[in-house]
Amino acid sequence: MELSCKVNYALLALLELARHRERGKLVQIEQIAADYQIPDRYLAQLLMTLRRCGIVRSQRGAKGGYLLAREPGQITLLEVFTCLEGTWSHKQGSQAASLTQAHFAIEEIWQEATMAATAVLQRYTLEDLRQKRDEGQQLNPMYYI
Repeated sequence: MELSCKVNYALLALLELARHRERGKLVQIEQIAADYQIPDRYLAQLLMTLRRCGIVRSQRGAKGGYLLAREPGQITLLEVFTCLEGTWSHKQGSQAASLTQAHFAIEEIWQEATMAATAVLQRYTLEDLRQKRDEGQQLNPMYYI
């Protein structure tokens, strides 16, 4: 299982929105796109999808932008993943009647892996992700000369 570019970009944008939520500040797409080198149009599509799922809110106008619809601790990573990618599914190439015992064994292990990944993503929220990012920044301070 691999984190798609779509989910990775969305999580970066959501982390930025979480950072600005404390101040109640709207964040514009251009700002996020520039900070994280995300194409503007692609980010706009991602944020529209997240808005439809109730994860972010938007405000139009010159001083418009995006903000989280809820507290970062109330938005799970599973919710973000499911919004953007749908649910994990494993499509069997053959009809059930022609499947061997090996096919069933593979399917059983795939289902177990899916359940484990789902449980991990359900357990973590944007707030947890933000805390991990902040801890990492504290461990690696930058020194300028």
